[in-house]
Amino acid sequence: MRLILLMLASGLCVGSACAEEPVDHWAWKKPVRPTVPKSKLDSPIDAFVTRQLAASGLRFAKPASKQQLIRRVTFDLTGLPPTPEEITEFEKDDSANAYEMVIDRLLASPHHGERWGRHWLDLARYADTNGYEHDEIRPHAWRYRDYVIRSFNEDKPYDRFILEQLAGDEAFPGDPNAKIATGFNLLGPDMTDSADQAQRRQNTLNDMTDTAGLVFLGMTMACARCHDHKFEPIPQTDYYRMQAFFAGAEFRTNIEVATPTERQKYEVAKREYDRLTQSIRDAIAAIDGPARKKLFEAKLAKLPAEAQVAHRTPPEKRDGGMIELVDQSAKKVAVTDAEIEKALKADELNELKKLRQKLKAFDAKKPGAMPVAMGMTDRSATPPKTYLLERGEITNKADVVEPGFPTTLRPDRKAIAATVAALPQSSGRRLALANWIASPENPLTARVIVNRLWQQHFGRGLVPTASDFGVRGERPTHPELLDWLAVEFAESGWSLKRMHKTMLLSETYRQSTIASKDSLVKDPENKLYSRMNRIRIEGEVVRDSLLFISGRLNAKMGGSGVFPPIPPEAAKGSKGGWPVSADSLDRVRRSVYTFQRRNLRHPFLEVFDQPDSNLSCPKRERSTTAPQALSLLNSDEVVEASTALAERLAKEPDKIDRAYRLILGRAPSERERGRAEAFLKDSPLAELCRALMNTNEFVYLD
Repeated sequence: MRLILLMLASGLCVGSACAEEPVDHWAWKKPVRPTVPKSKLDSPIDAFVTRQLAASGLRFAKPASKQQLIRRVTFDLTGLPPTPEEITEFEKDDSANAYEMVIDRLLASPHHGERWGRHWLDLARYADTNGYEHDEIRPHAWRYRDYVIRSFNEDKPYDRFILEQLAGDEAFPGDPNAKIATGFNLLGPDMTDSADQAQRRQNTLNDMTDTAGLVFLGMTMACARCHDHKFEPIPQTDYYRMQAFFAGAEFRTNIEVATPTERQKYEVAKREYDRLTQSIRDAIAAIDGPARKKLFEAKLAKLPAEAQVAHRTPPEKRDGGMIELVDQSAKKVAVTDAEIEKALKADELNELKKLRQKLKAFDAKKPGAMPVAMGMTDRSATPPKTYLLERGEITNKADVVEPGFPTTLRPDRKAIAATVAALPQSSGRRLALANWIASPENPLTARVIVNRLWQQHFGRGLVPTASDFGVRGERPTHPELLDWLAVEFAESGWSLKRMHKTMLLSETYRQSTIASKDSLVKDPENKLYSRMNRIRIEGEVVRDSLLFISGRLNAKMGGSGVFPPIPPEAAKGSKGGWPVSADSLDRVRRSVYTFQRRNLRHPFLEVFDQPDSNLSCPKRERSTTAPQALSLLNSDEVVEASTALAERLAKEPDKIDRAYRLILGRAPSERERGRAEAFLKDSPLAELCRALMNTNEFVYLD
């Protein structure tokens, strides 16, 4: 009782106390475009920021140099350094729109999608494996990663991006990309060998409910899974009403995602192959059919009763749960050719081998496999019931709940009923949820995403708790600016690239990182943006930069994950290991294409704070540790890059100048040149390159 009183006294809500939280919390209100303060500056962003600076007796820091600015914005938009030629061209261009032209060029680069796709993959808890003990590979998960990169490069409207990920199969049933997008919901860890498959499905439903709330709405709903939220006005009924939108979904690992052209080509080839081989295949079936059936039945008998029922049910009559059970246990009941051969008599086996050899002659005519992806579909227009689970336990079912949006956002109940309409072979529930989230009327969606963009560009969000806009999250430092950005974003077609440009053109972004004495006293944490934040680049950007400046980066895009070399001892004890890619060119591709194993992260990326992919990550940590310094000094990535760069510089007339320009984006000072010349009298050029790669200037953006 004393603990409860202390919590209430400190402002924390307990149990139903959350229901008393004022409904006028800033985040629950629809953003309204505020009046832009009068200002001599062109950007509304600058008008809002300078007004608060002036109120504190502060002003902007001096503008960043052109050299600093192009390095900053190039890393920001592409995750790669600018070339010396790009820096020189920008420095010499005195036209009024020179900087804007740089932004346009970078936004049009295919590297933009790779850079910003990585940010989204952090949110989506992307990985190429299931996690847990066995950490099995998800062979088609990479299609979701490529979908995200394409979407950012195409500047897909964010409202459409939401629709595709939550309900692409319902909203755009003829679009393969929209089906791939639904893999977002299934990217969390999955214990495939669970003895309780019903609990396994519930775990997945919980994960997708939690993640949808965090990523799209900035709401921490997970605490309401077992009881009314202790800190937010989210009752437990709201949690399961939200989950009910997903209740009828099938969780698939093999959704066909062929384009119409690919499908037509496949069907033509298959008809021809079937025509040529029908008699041979019939003869083979006559011999191995009885043995195959007997072996299958023996294996099936070892499975749990519910799995046996699923396998015996005709495919067209299986519900979502049955389909999942069949997918999960397919390997356990699969009958191999070797097993069949052992079960046959000698004469049958001889005849079977002859027929198989005869069939093999037609392999060249066999159509390739159709492309598939992990994702979701609805099996029928009548989803199963959703129950409120007491204490979150699947065995403690309480009242039946219907789909519904969080009551704290005061949605229109009639509107909910109207939007949840049955579609062909679908309940329409997820589409209703997606339409509500992607609506300009939703008070959270636009605010949350523009804040995420701001956070990546400025190092700190206007709302520092990027995935928590609730009562316990931090309040916005510039609430009117946040609302202006949110309204501008939604009313301008939900274009992410347009919003990037709006932020990057501001004087707020173009400031120097050098703080004045007043700024350090009155704005020590830079909450008012009285200067630009100095930001350390992420591990992926460090590695990609090493490859880029050494001339080794393979710019190939897309496809299944690759395996760059890692120290052998790092892979010890990991199930599945780390099979280094056979093609040396695959080993030097961008880090976003590196295979993402949940139980074994790439050591170089991990030491630079690569996040845990088991959870949605709204903001990466930026630690400073000894292993980071040791990795920059001794890792194979740095040693190989410095050696390759020295070879690249061998033909340069001014090796020192070129090394500085490639690694640090600037020319050396006279003092630095003198030291470098003295150093090179006794040391190889590769060591000078490695020394420059170990400077703060290499891993921090001014």
